[in-house]
Amino acid sequence: MNYGEAQSAESMKDFVHKLQLVLKELRETFVNLRILYRAKLFKNKSTLILALKENNELIAIMVRSIQTSQKRLKN
Repeated sequence: MNYGEAQSAESMKDFVHKLQLVLKELRETFVNLRILYRAKLFKNKSTLILALKENNELIAIMVRSIQTSQKRLKN
């Protein structure tokens, strides 16, 4: 993920941009995990479900972080 890069952003605008890239990657990962689930391409269903849940939680965290950072940019 690019989260490490976001932590060393050069400005708040750069930070938001990098978080948006992280969010994009997380959403792509979520879609890929759903494809694996629907196609039954897994050995352990509970592990895949856990990965989907954790990925969704990370998406929620990134969305909130982006919203908070964008508010700070406006102030």
